[in-house]
Amino acid sequence: MNVLVACEYSGVVRESFRSLGHDAWSNDLLPADDNSPNHIQGDCADAIRSKKWDLIIMHPPCTALAVSGNAWYGSGMPKHDQRLEAIQWTVDLWNLATSVCAKVCMENPVGVLPIKPAQYVQPWQFGHAESKKTGLWLHGLPELKSTQLLDKPACGYWDNQTPSGQNKLGPSLDRAKIRSTTYQGIASAMAQQWSMKNNGA
Repeated sequence: MNVLVACEYSGVVRESFRSLGHDAWSNDLLPADDNSPNHIQGDCADAIRSKKWDLIIMHPPCTALAVSGNAWYGSGMPKHDQRLEAIQWTVDLWNLATSVCAKVCMENPVGVLPIKPAQYVQPWQFGHAESKKTGLWLHGLPELKSTQLLDKPACGYWDNQTPSGQNKLGPSLDRAKIRSTTYQGIASAMAQQWSMKNNGA
């Protein structure tokens, strides 16, 4: 199966599919973190059009789209125009991908996109004792099923949270990169459940 993982430089999703024998490629404006030869550095729209893909998974930038950025990108805020541009770019990307590929997933945290996700997933549904509510927009794909459901720790908050429920990752140059990396449990579930032999294609 030919798989494109757009807006990914970590290689986590790409390698999950490649481990199952698929011809999977990541794509981003940035080079791959793991220096993989199976990475297309450049515009994601060009990568989508570059060949016939059986499955496209996209992780468009969420900084301007996520509700967590409302203080900077909300209506009347200094960066609101950037949010409007990000919304249009992301919707156009979704429309492009779904027009050329029968199976498409787009991933983004809780945000302001006008199109609604098919489902929300959490890392703790896939073996990670952390919280990050993430939407999955699905075209021609079944909803992702939980693979390892964890109970909330006795302390009342997840490993990546403070006691008040906020993300405890402090400001740093790598903060955005760390938070945008797909959890391995979710990536593995995508590869296992959305392979052609497993989803009826």
